[in-house]
Amino acid sequence: MAKNLTTRKEDYSKWYNELVVKANLAENSAVRGCMVIKPYGFAIWEKMQAQLDKMFKETGHENAYFPLFVPKSLFEAEEKNAEGFAKECAIVTHYRLKNDPDNEGKLMVDPEAKLEEELVVRPTSEAIIWNTYKGWVQSYRDLPILINQWANVVRWEMRTRLFLRTSEFLWQEGHTAHATRDEAIAETEQMNNIYAEFAENFMAMPVIKGRKTETERFAGAEDTLCIEALMQDGKALQAGTSHFLGQNFAKAFDVKFASKEGNLEYVWATSWGVSTRLMGALVMTHSDDNGLVLPPNLAPIQVVIVPIYKNEEQLAQISEVANKLVAELRATGISVKYDDRDTQKPGWKFAQYELQGVPVRLAIGPKDLEKGSVELARRDTLKKEFVAQAEVVEKIKGLMVEIQESLYRKAADFRNEHITKVENFDEFKKVLKEKGGFISAHWDGTSETETKIKEATKATIRLIPFNAEKEEGSCVLTGKPSAQRVLFAKAY
Repeated sequence: MAKNLTTRKEDYSKWYNELVVKANLAENSAVRGCMVIKPYGFAIWEKMQAQLDKMFKETGHENAYFPLFVPKSLFEAEEKNAEGFAKECAIVTHYRLKNDPDNEGKLMVDPEAKLEEELVVRPTSEAIIWNTYKGWVQSYRDLPILINQWANVVRWEMRTRLFLRTSEFLWQEGHTAHATRDEAIAETEQMNNIYAEFAENFMAMPVIKGRKTETERFAGAEDTLCIEALMQDGKALQAGTSHFLGQNFAKAFDVKFASKEGNLEYVWATSWGVSTRLMGALVMTHSDDNGLVLPPNLAPIQVVIVPIYKNEEQLAQISEVANKLVAELRATGISVKYDDRDTQKPGWKFAQYELQGVPVRLAIGPKDLEKGSVELARRDTLKKEFVAQAEVVEKIKGLMVEIQESLYRKAADFRNEHITKVENFDEFKKVLKEKGGFISAHWDGTSETETKIKEATKATIRLIPFNAEKEEGSCVLTGKPSAQRVLFAKAY
């Protein structure tokens, strides 16, 4: 199977697009800006979804589902949220088509089937959910409400890229309601921490936790926490956000509750989400010029076994050993595939599984049977070795942990090497052009300066890190006083 991938050095963007398609993760559809997620790509998303869902439920959240369509009047109720998403909204205005009398076989919008109220196709669900919560909340006994939904959303993007930015995408969105400000803030922090834990322990992707500036925060939020990752091309990627919404949506939809003291108070809110953008992050964090490199914790197939044979008798003998290994590996919780198809040669299979990032490949031929061994190849290092059949299960169990940790360390080393402190704007521009990555710089705290830097360099403040030391300094652009550094970068 010829990979023929453009290399990352040649054209990183082209490499990414080719890899997503050739590895059978996704492809463009007949709808501009929308993608088809193929079975192998969806299998990875399902593993992400299953683990996140488990983590959400362990922290007391329940899944529900809310409508795709939002009445325009509800969408407009929270002004900042509506304004923030207005340019990306798709609108349903009619509910029926009819035959066009002037063009036989063509359809046209039936002008008599105009909706009484236009419907927004959800770009996010705060409006419809908070309108619903109004009927659920009367007393403090009804709180907290801890709801998550797995859904699709539509944001009419002009420039799209598979997984990273599409007009329709899959995600989860949590929407919680609380009796106190402190409880809502704690929820916001908890969910941001869960996203970071998932990214690092399952995606093997190091992230930095922090908060967004006022300019970059979610429309309608009082505070937005986030996790930011760094891709191999030196661009940042926002991997998850958690928003403290204050009482903005409760006031917009008149969601009040009777407190223990008998007072009528507005509810406090949060929302938080990650999307199929994580698939793009996974590809760009670890993969190489040979194809995908998947961390074992998210690989749909963790081990593949490929037989090498000349006749049916040899295949039968190899299959006996292979099927025994399949059973033993599955008994330990490792996902394994025995590819005994006769429609493709071993070399084609090797290339396919390398392209698709399967962490470990075993090859068994007649000589291996004689020696009582198998050939083991690691996808992350491309190293091969021969392992005794009796030892291969324990070897692979150890490799699942070793590969996961190795991928994280490699990504963390790259990220740490690409955080650069600068003291002035000339340094800022030089690092951005020649090195990329995160730029640690002082900022005077004004949106005016933030905008000027963005217009001059296309770099934005990705976050104000939680772990940043307080350090007096001067703004990299204006020279005005600054209390701490923030992280700038170009971003997806």
